[in-house]
Amino acid sequence: MESRKRPLEAVLTADDSFKTPEKRVSEPRLQESDYMRWGVEQTCRYLRAEGLGDLEDTFRAQKITGVGLWYLRDADLEEMGLQCRGDRLRVQHSLRKLWPIEALPNKVFNDPIHGHVEVHPLLIRIIDTPQFQRLRNIKQLGGVYFVFPGASHNRFEHSIGVSYLAGRLVQALNQRQPELLISRRDVLCVQIAGLCHDLGHGPFSHMFDGMFMPKARPGITWKHEKASLDMFDYLVADNGLEPVMEQHGLVLPEDLDFIKEQIGGPPVTDAAPGQKQWPYKGRPEDKSFLYEIVANKRNGIDVDKWDYFARDAHHLGIQNNFDYRRFLQFARVCEVDGQKNICTRDKEVSNLYDMFHMRNCLHRRAYQHKVGNIIETMITEAFLKADEHIQIQGSGGKMFTLSTAIDDMEAYTKLTDNVFEQILNSSSAALKDSREILRNIVCRRLYKCLGQTQADEPMRVTRERIQSWEASLARSVPQSGAQDVVCLQPEDFIVNVIDMDYGMKEKNPINSVRFYCKDDPNKAIQIRKNQVSKLLPEQFAEQLIRVYCKKTDGRSLEAAKKHFVQWCMNENFSKPQDGDIIAPELTPLKDGWSNRDEDDEGREVKRALVNGQTKAKTKLFNS
Repeated sequence: MESRKRPLEAVLTADDSFKTPEKRVSEPRLQESDYMRWGVEQTCRYLRAEGLGDLEDTFRAQKITGVGLWYLRDADLEEMGLQCRGDRLRVQHSLRKLWPIEALPNKVFNDPIHGHVEVHPLLIRIIDTPQFQRLRNIKQLGGVYFVFPGASHNRFEHSIGVSYLAGRLVQALNQRQPELLISRRDVLCVQIAGLCHDLGHGPFSHMFDGMFMPKARPGITWKHEKASLDMFDYLVADNGLEPVMEQHGLVLPEDLDFIKEQIGGPPVTDAAPGQKQWPYKGRPEDKSFLYEIVANKRNGIDVDKWDYFARDAHHLGIQNNFDYRRFLQFARVCEVDGQKNICTRDKEVSNLYDMFHMRNCLHRRAYQHKVGNIIETMITEAFLKADEHIQIQGSGGKMFTLSTAIDDMEAYTKLTDNVFEQILNSSSAALKDSREILRNIVCRRLYKCLGQTQADEPMRVTRERIQSWEASLARSVPQSGAQDVVCLQPEDFIVNVIDMDYGMKEKNPINSVRFYCKDDPNKAIQIRKNQVSKLLPEQFAEQLIRVYCKKTDGRSLEAAKKHFVQWCMNENFSKPQDGDIIAPELTPLKDGWSNRDEDDEGREVKRALVNGQTKAKTKLFNS
């Protein structure tokens, strides 16, 4: 357990090592404010951005810098020549956006991953809503909790962690590069996006949008990001938060657009194909780097991953090999192809490969665990059978089912992991089949994994292909050996296809990252894989095919395993790892499945006797 403890330095910084965490009052800290570093031209740029370009010459003539903005009062503006009171009020309104509201308490959360986290009052108002509190009842890792007893954490704490890291990254960039003109509005919007990015997750997280919804409503394409946007709009409207946001300096609807664009990506535009046009409305192109913090569509390096790597590894009991604090230390914005991207030091390239390797490890060891996957498959079956029998009241008193609740956010707010217990403990005859499946999960009467295989090349997998494979499995009677005849049907088999990658399908995500050198920190460069190491992956994606059997008695399972091996032979898939154990009479019949010695490239290795010892000799040419 000693290794599971957070090191002291992960909790305390040099400045607060000897301070007791307490509820603090935020005050304008001039020495840390971004506008305090502005020169005259940067001040004028801000005026133009605020629609006050007509006053630019006045401020330039008076040599007003960022330091002077804090001290400007109404009398000073009048003395500068702004005789019209309306003009002075416009200036004062714009300047108020640069500093926070005084005397508002920040709450401190004691997070097991990040230590004591200070949360802005506006974020507290969002957290203290039914729509956000709903995330307390949605497991971060869905069915994985049935395999890893420590994986009991929820979307609630993950969302707070992402918001905290989003603030850390944007503030680190601001301190390192004040010329970026990152405003307090920018910081707050990025933190809100991090806080609300997972509002749309359904019961058991990715199981709902990845397994349940495609089967319940195959005619629509729906992802939890879409529901996050809908739920965010509903949260703001239902709790009357627009005036509160404006009191904290946000500008609506511009900042609402910016928050939602960070969560769901750019809105659909009418730009012609091939035409380069900035797709976002919330922030201009010179702040493009802000869109890479919460959900980085360019290369996948974002604070969402940083939090779930650390949090999931902690609760799973798996060592996290990626330290986001190094990235924070070296993060810098450079111009790349006319846009500003977040870059890191060239020496950090190996650490980024480690980050994506860590992602792959978590998927292999936990997220795609063979038992966790089949439990989620069984939960999905139970939900599909219960779908039309679960009624959830939405807006206007209208009733919705499990699969239609996504169309009404009032109903969707009530849909959480608790539906599992609702079905399990029900007495309704209509839920009998669903109840039996969930009871089997609780009593650990699970479908059994027959094995895992791979095709030579990744395939496009459709529902029809899955059904075809399940029928083929039932027909794949072994070719040799006396068989104890067991009749297996297509519905006895379940085929799961899992795509494993580094986050960008077959592409290397590091090719989309830009780096800078110590000698020229403003010039972005690309670092190719062959410049780093020859021991890095040759491929960045693979497709795994797992087969399960619903029958769990010994005779059926033994027969099903042989059907599976024969099916792999028929489909020309790879030999299952335990193929020689479960079907030793079959595997020698397949060319390429024999156990003769081969080198790494599949060339036959002959054994020769040299000086009385066996030596390997590779057969390079066919005789």
